[in-house]
Parts: sequence; C-alpha cells; structure tokens
Amino acid sequence: MAPEITRVETTEFSYPIEDVGYSPDGFNPIYEPGANTERKIFGIRIETDAGVTGEYVGGNSPAMAQVNMFGDYLVGKNPLHRERIWSELKKALRKYDRMGIGPIDIALWDLAGKYNDAPIHELLGAYRTRLPAYASTYPGDDNGGLDSPEAYADFAEECLEMGYSGFKIHGWGGSDEMRDIDREIATVHAVGQRVGDEMDLMIDPYCEPETFGDALRLGRACDEEGFFWFEDPYRDGGISQHSHRKLADKLDTSILQTEHVRGLEPHTDFIANEATDFVRADPEYDAGITGAYKIAHVAEGFGLDVELHAPGPAQRQLMAALRNTNYYEMALVHPNCENTQPPVYEDGYADFLDAVDEDGTVPVPDGPGLGVEYDWDYIEENKTGSVHTYE
Repeated sequence: MAPEITRVETTEFSYPIEDVGYSPDGFNPIYEPGANTERKIFGIRIETDAGVTGEYVGGNSPAMAQVNMFGDYLVGKNPLHRERIWSELKKALRKYDRMGIGPIDIALWDLAGKYNDAPIHELLGAYRTRLPAYASTYPGDDNGGLDSPEAYADFAEECLEMGYSGFKIHGWGGSDEMRDIDREIATVHAVGQRVGDEMDLMIDPYCEPETFGDALRLGRACDEEGFFWFEDPYRDGGISQHSHRKLADKLDTSILQTEHVRGLEPHTDFIANEATDFVRADPEYDAGITGAYKIAHVAEGFGLDVELHAPGPAQRQLMAALRNTNYYEMALVHPNCENTQPPVYEDGYADFLDAVDEDGTVPVPDGPGLGVEYDWDYIEENKTGSVHTYE
C-alpha cells in the first residue's frame, strides 16, 4: 500500500551567532567581537502513515511563508511522488520566487531515503563519498579580523596548511567608505602572490562593486593572479545575461553566475546565452534537490560544471551524486569566529572551518536520507512562535 502524508509541521526558531554583527549597511554578516546576532530559520517534519518522517532544518522566513501557501496540499499525497509534487508546487508558485519548494523537497528526499533505508546520494546514483572543499570567507571587516589584504593572505595560508585546496574571498561591503575597489584589487594580489601557486582561488564580491568598470578592473586583477572563478561581479544583482557575457568576453578568468536567478529555465537561459562559465545551484534556493539536480544535468549537457552554493547535508548528498562539480563550499569561515551553522545536529555533523581532513575533504553522511540527526528539543525550546501544522 502506498504511503500517504498525514501531517506537515513547520517550526521557526532562532539561535545566536557569537562575535558576528552586520556591516554598516545592515546586510552583510561580519566579524564583530562581542556582538551576538540572532538568526531565524525553520524546521520541517513531514509525517506519513507508514511511520516514516522526512525532516529538514534550514530555509528562511520568506520560504516558510510560501510553505504556508501550499502546506494543506501536501496532506494525503504519496511522499514518494516527488516529481509530481515538485511540478505542482512549481506551477502554484509561478508568481513568486519558489523559495518555499526547496526545504519541502529536501524533506521529501530525506523521507524517501529513510523509507528505502539508503542515503540520498545512493538514490540519486552515487559518484563519490568524500568532497573536496574550499574555504569561503566571511565578508571583510574593520574590526581586527579580515581587515586588510594581508589578513586575507594570512588566512588563506592558514587554510592551505589545514588541507584546503581552494580559497574564496568575500571582500568588503557596507558603507561607501568601505566600498573601495582598490582594496579589493589589493586583496586579490596579496592572496594570489601568497598562495596562488598552491590553491585554486576565487572571489565573490557579492554584487557590491557599483559599476561595470569596477568589475572589469577587479576581474583583470584576477586574470593577473590566475583566479579559478569570479562570482557575482557587480551591482546588477547577478541577473543580467547580457552584461555578464560582455564581462566574460573581456576576461580570462571564468565567470560563475546564477546564484540569484531562481529555477531550471532561467539557469538554462543563462547557460545557452553564454552568460556564465560555471553554473551556480542551491538545493534550498532552486526548488530542492530535485530542482538543483535538474540544473546540474542541464549544465552537464552543455559541457559545464555546476558549483553548489553554501554548505549543508543536502548539498553534501547532492554533490556526492554529481560528476560535473569541483568543490564543496565551506562557508562562512573566519580566523576568529565560527560559521553560521545552527546548533541542531546531535550526531557530530559540522560545517566549521576545521571540519576538513588533511586532504581538505569532508565526508558524505551515509545514514538513511540526509544522514543527520536533528535536535528537535533545541528547536522547540528556541521557537519564535511561528509554528504551522497541516493535517
């Protein structure tokens, strides 16, 4: 008898991140000694009449609001019919960015793995069991952390000694005084000259440079230092195919785009129009493991690599089933503060700076589903009051 979904519950909760504040514009997390930032995410549980529950913790408040739009639809559905559910939710949320699909789809994959007593990467078709990681920094600060080109170079050298074979710079953002393209360029040169012969180097100014000209200057510095990729170069928000194709034509360094376009078709258009060299995908942002897996295979069909955004158990499971990908993003890392990972893992799972082995790799959880155990007592104790139940 086919299983049915009997109950769906979402619980928003918050947790503190020590020594992390925000840049002067209030948008970018940065190292700030003594500060405590509260972050809100949510947990999902999808229960079935087969006694198997799919779980996922992540997302954000806008995604949770979208789940509230379709939560009732899930009740009574066969949870193993992920493709049908994915297609219907994609249609239902066509007016929106569809961010709510990702956490639900990941929880359904977790459920499928538990139902079949297999990790998700085996259901997808396993390719590897360890993942090479790159160190992806916090944005720059002026608080005694990543506060100079030399500080970035020192940290890159530290990461190299830990085993990392790749290092990505998130530079400065925030107030106009901090938006100094010359300091960004100096950082590229400092890191490149210190470790460029031993590591793959990347930069992601996260759309802070204000003009095409600034992006071009920064990209030419990357050319001089042989950077592996240049990501989200300037203030368009990472969505203009025309401008990124023009920029790519003028640089030797490969462009990595599509973190800020949502879904399969916009990714495909970016690729087909030669507006990116590497393709970005995220199982939370791009409609789940189902959506990100589709994007990865579109990229493969065009002969391109897909690079998964951010760390997490869903990213590890998906990357383990992909051939055309290079690195696991260990983000955000810093010499003086920890990653933004929520304290909800009971089994030792971690995405902190020291989670790599001497070869700079992380393991793929091999338990059923996502392969992690969540601390639901912590989630319940720290809930914000935003709890929704559908049954």
